[in-house]
This record gives sequence, structure tokens and C-alpha cells, in this order.
Amino acid sequence: MAKKKRLQKTLVEKILDRAGIPYEPLAFATHQAGDVAQLDVDHDEVDEHQIYKTLVLSGNVTGPLVGVVPLDTHLSYKKLAAASGNKKVGMVPLKDLLKTTGYEHGANTPIGIWEKYQYPIYFDTVAQAQGDIIVSSGKIGRSVKVNAAAVAELVHGTFTDLEE
Repeated sequence: MAKKKRLQKTLVEKILDRAGIPYEPLAFATHQAGDVAQLDVDHDEVDEHQIYKTLVLSGNVTGPLVGVVPLDTHLSYKKLAAASGNKKVGMVPLKDLLKTTGYEHGANTPIGIWEKYQYPIYFDTVAQAQGDIIVSSGKIGRSVKVNAAAVAELVHGTFTDLEE
């Protein structure tokens, strides 16, 4: 008898299991936009403001750091710099992203980045107010719906105002 084929858990899902943090695995269709894959979000089923993007930046004092903001908002570099003790922060170039985080563009996740590198991680305060947020689970098109406070505690993250 052949074994049933099932979706293999991502490293992020395994980390959440190990930490005892409940989550809901989600899959989104993707499309290619230039050099990067983008999520196709069905706005009838998922509130885009509940989906968070994981942005990797570099600070003049801290080096790499992570900002996590809703997909439909913009990250304020000034606010992240101030919160992180940097004078200035800027996005890590796309060509350096994989070697900086271990993830390709569209798959960056605060959980996996913390597990491997322990970079400082900052979540927009709206995540704390929302409760459950959706973040990438380390593969393009794969995400997890998880409690923001639980994830922030797991990755030693800080809640702060990051929206522009």
C-alpha cells in the first residue's frame, strides 16, 4: 500500500510545534512579478491587513534587523531606526537577502530568521491589538496564522509603532 502524500511541515511550523504555540497553516497562490514571487490574496477570504510582511533591513549600529508590518502598509525607516537604537536603517539589497536571512524574497519569516540568526525583530503595534496575524512560514505561498504576542515572545520581538 502506498502512503498518503501530505504537505510536509515547514521549519517554522516545526519550531511552533516545539514551542507549543498553536497555529493554522495557510497556503496562498503566487504569481511571478519580475524577479520575485508575489502572493495572490483573495480579498473575500483574508483581510490583507492581517497578513504581515517581514522586511529585512540593516542598521548602522545593529547590522541586520527585522520589521514586521501589515501587507497593506509602509514601514517607516525613521521609526524603526529610533526604536532599534540606529541613526539610520535601509533595506538589505535583494541580491544579499538569501545570504543574510537564509530565505528568498517572499519567504522571509520572523520565526525562522530568529531561529537561525537572532536578529532584533520589531512588530508594528497594530499586530498586538489584532491578536492573530498571518506571517510567512518560510516558503513562498505558505503562511501561518498565529497569535502575535506568542510569536513576539518566541523571537524576543518588540512591539512599536512602525507604520509610515
